[in-house]
Amino acid sequence: MQYIEKDFYGFKQIEFEFEGKKAVLVYPKNPRSDKKWCFKTEYFGAFPEFQIEMLNRGYFVAHIQNETRWCLESDTVRQANFAKFLSNEFGLAEKFFAIGMSCGGMQAIYLAAKYPELVAAIYIDAPVVNLLSCPAGIGNGSKNAFDEFNKATGLTLSDLINYRKHPQDYIPNLIQNKTPVFMVAGDSDKIVPYNENGKHLEEAYKQNNLEISVVIKKGCDHHPHSLEDNTPIIEFAEKYYG
Repeated sequence: MQYIEKDFYGFKQIEFEFEGKKAVLVYPKNPRSDKKWCFKTEYFGAFPEFQIEMLNRGYFVAHIQNETRWCLESDTVRQANFAKFLSNEFGLAEKFFAIGMSCGGMQAIYLAAKYPELVAAIYIDAPVVNLLSCPAGIGNGSKNAFDEFNKATGLTLSDLINYRKHPQDYIPNLIQNKTPVFMVAGDSDKIVPYNENGKHLEEAYKQNNLEISVVIKKGCDHHPHSLEDNTPIIEFAEKYYG
């Protein structure tokens, strides 16, 4: 396997191919002895502040390219296989802390629901939870990406009406697995409105007395992701992942 070394904000990054897709692993300068790590499910280079802060605390950070940001089942399977590969090949911890922004939040939900043995906790940011809201635009969500979604998944609007594999349909799995969640969202999000998406997850967790931390940013649209001060997310990660 060929490894290409690059720089990620002053940290060593290696790129290589895994199952036909570009994979990335970033090394902390002072790795933790337990080799714990974060898995960013999508948009690897976007809003990297939290990744950098976790690297500074000794966590590895990894990502693998997906077929589409709209999360085919094959993408979730590949992500799980990649996590197992990193554990076997590089000695990283068997469980990871998932980071998912927007469509990446949707991916993190699917991944945690289907592979609870791999996911210790998740941080999701303005997550797509209801596909009828985004990308279908039923309600207040954006429909600008629906053609892209249709081409990627083959699903039509009529299909989505009776679809039972929305991210929100997997919330019971997260509840059953008691997966800790930290969620960030803007109260003025015009692309993935919180009331049509993340709120479903928040309410379900609270009804079941499960751990969920939610930060709603006043006046914030879909971007920027993350927080000006990521300390609450870091403390959450260290509490529920170590």
